[in-house]
Amino acid sequence: MVSIDIAFRTIFIFQTGVGALGNSIILGLNILTFLTGHRLKSIDLLITHLAFVNNVVLLSKGIPQTMAAFGVKNFLNDNSCKLIFYLHRVARSLSLCTTCLLSAFQTIIINCKSIKMANFRSRMPKLSVLFCFLCWALSLLINSNILVYIKGSTESRNATERGELIYCSSFHVSSHIPVFLIMTSVLDIVCMAIMVWTSGSLVLILYRHHQQIQYIHCKHFTPGYAPEIRATQAILLLVSMFVSFYMFNCIMTCYIRFFNSSPWFVHTSVFLSACFPACSPFVLIMGNSQILKDCIASWKRIKVPS
Repeated sequence: MVSIDIAFRTIFIFQTGVGALGNSIILGLNILTFLTGHRLKSIDLLITHLAFVNNVVLLSKGIPQTMAAFGVKNFLNDNSCKLIFYLHRVARSLSLCTTCLLSAFQTIIINCKSIKMANFRSRMPKLSVLFCFLCWALSLLINSNILVYIKGSTESRNATERGELIYCSSFHVSSHIPVFLIMTSVLDIVCMAIMVWTSGSLVLILYRHHQQIQYIHCKHFTPGYAPEIRATQAILLLVSMFVSFYMFNCIMTCYIRFFNSSPWFVHTSVFLSACFPACSPFVLIMGNSQILKDCIASWKRIKVPS
């Protein structure tokens, strides 16, 4: 048991640190690009937003979970638990919405052939900001029930309370939970459906592109080196990762909820929920040639003085 606790401590620290570093690199490079007068594309705006909310997901869960894994008890009071859990759930919802928007926008971008679609593409930066604000409003609303049923670990619990959350406890208010649960489920289902549909479209586009390349026997232009195709592949991988980790985490959460809520399963569930925000920045960096070039240039500048 001691060795398992040590393993989880190491995993949480590594996962939170590496993930926060990757997201911070994307945030820093895009903010620097904006401050130097360059205009960010709609996809860049969404990637920046995704990096920010993923950092919130990692830090709001990784830090307290690491402290709990180290055996620190009662380090959060009632209000702190509400705030931490609320931030985490809002950020998770925003991560879902932003990944959905990324997939949808990339599908539109790669299909922009007509004049009408080209005009729509020119308005996409403003639309991306509008949709981000809408996602914030929905996420803040549908997760507001957390402010009611999450309590600090020092709160006394009675028979109506269910679930120990390692460093906080949950108090279930039966009259409110179904409404918020339905709202959350509807948002998740809609976003997942859009991601699956757009992913199918992107796979079809990549397949057709590959067939065209094979047909003309082009030696100097391959799907892996075309910027838009490379970005499409990265976003497709991103969506696949999100759906996979989301499904695994849902299964684990249901198991914890109804069968076994031991700390080991709770820690495993936390690890799965943090895999996407920790891995996604590196997928985006490898799939975006400009970000990759900026990272290499920054690394060379750091190494030159030494």
